[in-house]
Amino acid sequence: TLRVDYIFSGTDKTAEIALDELSCFDGWAGRRVNLDKVPVRGNGQLCMTDAQSGDTLYRMPFSTLFQEWQTTEEATKVRKAFENVFLLPMPAEKAVVRIELYDFFGSVYASLNHEVDPSDILIRKVDREPAPHKYLLKSGSSENCIDVAIVAEGYTADEAEKFYSQAQVAMEAILAHEPFGEYKDRFNFVAVALPSEDSGVSVPGEGEWKKTALGSHFNTFYMDRYLTTLRLRQMHDALCGIPYEHIVILANTDTYGGGGIFNSYTLTTAGHRSFKPVVVHEFGHSFAGLADEYYYDDQYVEYYYPDSEPWEQNITTMVDFESKWKDMVEAGSAGVYEGAGYQSKGVYRPYPDCRMKTNAAESFCPVCQRAIARIIEFYTE
Repeated sequence: TLRVDYIFSGTDKTAEIALDELSCFDGWAGRRVNLDKVPVRGNGQLCMTDAQSGDTLYRMPFSTLFQEWQTTEEATKVRKAFENVFLLPMPAEKAVVRIELYDFFGSVYASLNHEVDPSDILIRKVDREPAPHKYLLKSGSSENCIDVAIVAEGYTADEAEKFYSQAQVAMEAILAHEPFGEYKDRFNFVAVALPSEDSGVSVPGEGEWKKTALGSHFNTFYMDRYLTTLRLRQMHDALCGIPYEHIVILANTDTYGGGGIFNSYTLTTAGHRSFKPVVVHEFGHSFAGLADEYYYDDQYVEYYYPDSEPWEQNITTMVDFESKWKDMVEAGSAGVYEGAGYQSKGVYRPYPDCRMKTNAAESFCPVCQRAIARIIEFYTE
C-alpha cells in the first residue's frame, strides 16, 4: 500500500493542495476490480496513472472536512489547513498522481500533480505492531472482501471489552439494514481497541478537553453535535498493520452526535439511545456517499444550486433526473419530495422518509438501497 498524506488549506474562496509525506506498508486491502473507474463523482478525486504509458492505474472519489469548512463563516475570516490521507495500491513503475477538488458545479478549483517512484528512498516504510483488535466478522480474505475497521475512541485500556461489545452492536446494526445484510458475505469487520488515556471525548463547548487516541471533539465548525477528528494522520498511523478500507469510529460518550465523510470515516457516539440508527446513517455517508435527506425550514445553508445536479445518488435538483431514480418512479407515484440536502426548497428526495432522513425510519429507501448495492458491487465484481 502506498499512503499519501496531503495538506489542504485555504479560505472560503481559495484552496491549495500540498504533498506532505509518502509512506508504504505491506499488503493491500483496497479493491482489486474497477481500478480505473469511480462509482460516483464525489467532491474530489484522486487518479494515479502510469508515467510512461499514461494508463490509469487507480481512481477514487472522496469528500473532505476542508471543503465543508469552506462553506462556514469562519472560512471568510481566516485561512486554515486540514490533513488528508489516501491509500493507493503501490505502482510497479513510476506513476503520476493527480488530486482534484470540485466546486458545487463539478468544476476543478484546486489540483496537484506529483510523481511517485516506487524506488524512492524517501518513501517511508512502516512496519509496526498492530493495535489490539479482533474480528467480528471474517467472510474471506482482503482480496475478496471489503474490510471495515470499527475503531475505539475515548475508551481506556480497561474499557476494551465495553468497546468490543459496542462494536458488535454497530456491526449488527449495519448488517440489519439492506442491502448490507444481503451482501454480508462480502464484508470483513474488525474491531480495533485503540486505548485512550482518558475516558470519553472532548466537548469544547463545555470546556472539556480529553486525551484520546484520535483527538476527536464535538463543536466541529462551532456546531454542537458535529463530532469529528481532524487528526487523520494519527488515525491511519494507529490502524497500520490491520487490513482496512473503510473506518467507523465509536466515541465513548452518551452525548448525541457524529459525522460521516465519504471515503474518509464515520464517527458516532456509542452510548446514546439512537446509536444504532445514527451509526447506520453516518455509514451511508462515508461508505456510499449518500446525502442527508433532511432539511431546515430557514434554509440557513446552501450546498446545492438549481442549475447543477448533485453527484449524490439520493437527491436531485431535477436538472438531470434521468441520472437518478427516474427509472424507479412508478405510475401514480410522486417520485420526488421537496426538501433535502439541508434545503427546504429546490432539492428533492425519493421518499417521504428514509434512514438518510430520520432516525425513526426503519430502513434505507429503495433508491438508497440501490445506490449502496451499486457501491458494494463496484468494490467486489
